[in-house]
Amino acid sequence: MKIAAAAYPIDWHNRWNDFVGKLRVWVRTAAEQGAELLVFPEYAAMELASLAEEANSRDLGKASAAVKARIGDVDDLHASLAREFGVHICAASAPLRRESGGVVNRARLFAPDGSRAFQDKLILSPFERDEWGLEAGRGLTVFDTALGRIGIPICYDVQFPLVTRALVAAGAEILLVPAATRTLQGYWRMRIAAMARALEGQCVVAHAVTLSDADWLAAAARGVGAAGIFVPPDGSFPDDGVLAVGKMDTPGWVYGEVALEALREVRETGSARNFRHWDDQDDRLAEVAVQVLGAAAPAEET
Repeated sequence: MKIAAAAYPIDWHNRWNDFVGKLRVWVRTAAEQGAELLVFPEYAAMELASLAEEANSRDLGKASAAVKARIGDVDDLHASLAREFGVHICAASAPLRRESGGVVNRARLFAPDGSRAFQDKLILSPFERDEWGLEAGRGLTVFDTALGRIGIPICYDVQFPLVTRALVAAGAEILLVPAATRTLQGYWRMRIAAMARALEGQCVVAHAVTLSDADWLAAAARGVGAAGIFVPPDGSFPDDGVLAVGKMDTPGWVYGEVALEALREVRETGSARNFRHWDDQDDRLAEVAVQVLGAAAPAEET
């Protein structure tokens, strides 16, 4: 199976057809390279706010509303492209309103038969909580596809081991991580976390990034990083666990080919068996003692 992770640039679009053409080129390019699973990053859908004119795209609330108004057409476009090119597509996440009325950060997954599903982000960043006013998602889904079982921990979610552990425990062998980071520190937090989750879960992790230098867009004015595909550093996989990684801040696809049988072999017979040994923690962490030692002892009260 060949996976394509995007380092996707935010662009200004004067017309809807400009966006259609851009997305079609990206999907066609990956498909022509043999990719079967395409991963777009977090909040890249926000570039559609440009269709609502700059005065609105600069306002966080108005930009979000403009994207939400277009999302039906966006999803139909992804479904059509998935069907046309015979690929699975994880679309760029967007702020969408759920039935309860709150707005969540939602990624959507499209299969070649036109079917679709979604995953909401569970753990919100400080920006999403305090400035954007988004709501946290509830619950995780493992998508059972022709390519294998897929989980989607969105950006910050992958920095929390129990989120991805729940996914791999439910059968996920492929984790898709749509991400958007405004600083190099943010990018490296994401990359380190993605690699750690590949190690812990003995799974493949595809990390897509949003690239942005767009003062006109309130929600995604800055975006840095490099797309990457990571695996456990064991068995037949690369010694450093990096199956593929792009150049920093360089738009384009990063491709990685992985056989799920190789992952399963590592889980069963690898030098380390983190997936199988995870539960060993349960009966060994029942109590955490605090022991005062030497100079750390507090002074006696008088």
